[in-house]
Amino acid sequence: MDVLWAFFIINTIVLVFFSGFSHGVDMLTSSQSLTDGGNLVSKEGKFQLGFFSPGSSKNRYLGIWYKNIPGQTVVWVANRRNPINDGSGLLKINSTGNLVLLSQRKGVVWSSNSTKEARNPVVQLLDSGNLVLREAEQDGNSESYLWQSFDYPADTLLPEMKLGWDLRTGLDRRLSAWTSSDDPSPGDFTTGIALYNYPDPYGWKGSNKYFRAGPWNGLRYSGARKLRPSPNFQHNFQLVFQFNFVWNEEEVYNMFYLKNKSVIARYTLNQTNYQGQHYIWNEENSTWLLYLFTPRDFCDYYGHCGAYGSCDNSESPPCQCLKGFKPKSPLYWDSLDLTQGCERNKPLNCVKGDGFIKFGGLKLPDTTNSWVNKSMNLKECRAKCLQNCSCMAYTNTDIRGGGSGCAIWFGDLIDITQLKSGGQDLYIRMSASETGAEGETKIKIAVAIVIFIVICLLLVSYYLWRRHARLKGGKENHGVNDRSNEGAEKDSELQLFNLALIAKATNDFSTGNKLGEGGFGPVYRGTLEDGQEIAVKRLSRSSGQGSNEFKNEVALIAKLQHRNLVKLLGCCMQGEERMLVYEYMPNKSLDFFIFDKTRSKLLDWSKRYHIICGIARGLVYLHHDSRLRIIHRDLKTSNILLDSEMSPKISDFGLARTFGGDQTEGNTSRVVGTYGYMAPEYAFDGQFSVKSDVFSFGILVLEIISGMKNRGFSQTSQSLNLIGHAWRLWKEGRPLDLMDSFLQESSALSEVVRCIQIGLLCVQYYPEDRPNMSSVVVMLGSENALSQPKEPGFLMNKRSHDQTDSSSSMFGSSSTNDITISQLEAR
Repeated sequence: MDVLWAFFIINTIVLVFFSGFSHGVDMLTSSQSLTDGGNLVSKEGKFQLGFFSPGSSKNRYLGIWYKNIPGQTVVWVANRRNPINDGSGLLKINSTGNLVLLSQRKGVVWSSNSTKEARNPVVQLLDSGNLVLREAEQDGNSESYLWQSFDYPADTLLPEMKLGWDLRTGLDRRLSAWTSSDDPSPGDFTTGIALYNYPDPYGWKGSNKYFRAGPWNGLRYSGARKLRPSPNFQHNFQLVFQFNFVWNEEEVYNMFYLKNKSVIARYTLNQTNYQGQHYIWNEENSTWLLYLFTPRDFCDYYGHCGAYGSCDNSESPPCQCLKGFKPKSPLYWDSLDLTQGCERNKPLNCVKGDGFIKFGGLKLPDTTNSWVNKSMNLKECRAKCLQNCSCMAYTNTDIRGGGSGCAIWFGDLIDITQLKSGGQDLYIRMSASETGAEGETKIKIAVAIVIFIVICLLLVSYYLWRRHARLKGGKENHGVNDRSNEGAEKDSELQLFNLALIAKATNDFSTGNKLGEGGFGPVYRGTLEDGQEIAVKRLSRSSGQGSNEFKNEVALIAKLQHRNLVKLLGCCMQGEERMLVYEYMPNKSLDFFIFDKTRSKLLDWSKRYHIICGIARGLVYLHHDSRLRIIHRDLKTSNILLDSEMSPKISDFGLARTFGGDQTEGNTSRVVGTYGYMAPEYAFDGQFSVKSDVFSFGILVLEIISGMKNRGFSQTSQSLNLIGHAWRLWKEGRPLDLMDSFLQESSALSEVVRCIQIGLLCVQYYPEDRPNMSSVVVMLGSENALSQPKEPGFLMNKRSHDQTDSSSSMFGSSSTNDITISQLEAR
């Protein structure tokens, strides 16, 4: 205690010595301090920093207030939670460059806690009301400040002060009301930006949503109404205030500006009546005029009308069901208990087709369950919503210039207000019978049937003509031998090449033209007579792929058209030869690059991320968008080919299986595929589904990020394969240790971590825990929070010698070669 007293005596002496610097100036250096009774005044005399006692309280706080406005209107408080009980308060810059507030009894009661290093710091009070800590030699801007009070607001928002998030640091700037006029400690009334996919300003009462402004639409908040000026103030609100909303990868915040710089204004939270209040200083009457407050009426309170209920203050009661909806509980609705909300008159039928009804002049619904793509137009947005049965509504994110961007809502739509002026269009999913689309659909079906019949008649006529032409010995197509390729023509509509043509194109299958060896035989590069480059997959006679599997691949690929699937040009079935002719991929396969220390450097993170997304889109097509649901069953790096732009194309469909209708899974006693990429349920029990491909995709993602094979990966200290290694790093909070060291220079680290998490979600042990590929594509293209992965399958590379589960040890083998299973009886 004696030491502490000595400390304060010394500081008092220093204060007296520097009294000319600590009273009436705007700045303190590291050798100066401010005690109770002293103050800092901004350069133009607008704001003052000092010690004060609020209301009838005797506690002392360090705060900022307007200097020339009577009544000490405080706009910021440093030690809100930790008052000083006497006049011993002392503000200074400590030895680590932080601004600290000390008291005799408590020691440090508040600190700026700046993480930035300072060589010669000073603290300055600006005319904006912002207290900043900066380097002495720099006038600086907000980006170069070591610390600023604007980042840590109390109950007041001043002009050009940000309310919202700095995504680079995770800083959330929120206002919180004073507990009372005598106590500036934070009350339970707060306001800020909710960081959903579609950010939305809220007011909270405790943890409950209390009011909501609606998301920003490029011009205003969707819930903004035409403002009625205060009868005591002569200026129009729009002529005084200008609002701005910033939403990018680094920040999400709103702020307001003053168009008339002579006006003094502030926005303050009031705990007494739970209002956010805009005040303007009236110089003539020397008083603050309450210009605007929120919530103003019944419709401003959050969610009073329940799901699909629209609030309109001009109606009685104010809650009305949207067109096409009815009260969910009429009894409660009639008794004015409106929170039960509404439900559709006619249920949705996603399979048979739904439509949308346009509702105008609305405050957009709560955005908790939303998804956003700023680059889509409204037509693309509608298609995106329509193809997802969980999507209930869509609209533009920006209504300027005809509209742009896409926001869609999932689940019930809550907190909608009907506005007489302002508001926004919202397209809500409805039954086709409600939208009139049902009649249009019947017409379209009838037209389609007529067209189908006409096409069938034309095809029959063409077939009869061709048959007649063959009987007369018509000419062969170039490169086609009708007496060869037996059975292929009925299985495929592709070009049928004869053996001589392919042999000539590949220089008689020379070693120099050989591109590689697949699971079922070699692949050769060739050039046709017209100069087109091709890749020829020649089925080995000793391979496990027979005529049925070959025809399966031909029939499948003939029906597939997608930019991320390899294009099949033709085939040959002549004698004992079985060959497929593909478009030539100049950059070979993915494994040629990522597993080679030199060539892997050609794939920076942007290219690898592009490859991951392309593979995912290709699988979505196979699983969901093609005419038949297709399970690849042999997805691996060697089956991912790269075109001239390094875009991925999935190849090799010899082991694929097709499903029709609603079938999603199957079972086989003949397990086929490649060690290291098989899902546990398929390898052990012969059960395969779209989730089997998802597991293989997860392995691909981890291999692409790490540059290491799942099979063949080993650590001297542990028997983990790549999956186990990735899982251990994730559990230890070190996911980036998995990344190929070369990628450090080119990586967006948050994107890498997100891809690792997606990979681990895909390799979870139980199929039902894995996402489908449609969800994976959404995960890759958004910044939504992801669920935490559960333990994956096949964690170990090999069993210890005292374990005898041969199936498990087989699939966890440490062999470095990919081995294709041609026949393995399931247990």
